[in-house]
Amino acid sequence: MESPTPIRPVLSHMGIYVHDMDAMEDFYTRVMGLVVTERGKAFRFPIDLVFLSSRPDVHHQLALASGRPEDATYSVINQMSFAVESLDELREMSRRVTAEAVRDLVQINHGNAWSLYFLDPEGNRVEVYLDSPWHVPQPHADELDLEVSNDEIMRTTLDAIRNDPGFMPREQFEAVMQRKLDA
Repeated sequence: MESPTPIRPVLSHMGIYVHDMDAMEDFYTRVMGLVVTERGKAFRFPIDLVFLSSRPDVHHQLALASGRPEDATYSVINQMSFAVESLDELREMSRRVTAEAVRDLVQINHGNAWSLYFLDPEGNRVEVYLDSPWHVPQPHADELDLEVSNDEIMRTTLDAIRNDPGFMPREQFEAVMQRKLDA
């Protein structure tokens, strides 16, 4: 009997319960640059929904749902991750979230990515990141200084990871992953 083709779902969107829909919609549109694609009431549950996306070909990447219990002071979400296309965009996002006085802003160089981590207005962990051209086994964390030039970030990242066991160019890592997926 042949083994079935593996099914490997990819993250396409996430939904979070919120206390203050207006504040959360404002944050994710004004600061994170998403746009509202739809809004309405859920069919089976007494909640309001706002759908947001940053891509024209994706209806929603984030759904905000009313109904987070008033006594929920923590988030059950580990993090929501948003990719950007350049170090300049990552720098701009750092400026935006700094201007918002977000809590727990941390900049980390993972070797395989450069990341900002912070809490949104209701305490949900958000990551904004850019993949680097390299792979290094995770977890890996060095300081990230977005005040230096792109060339300096590239140079310090490569210097920090090139001797780590498992270091390789991203293309090589992707080929290794493709072989694993094909197996």
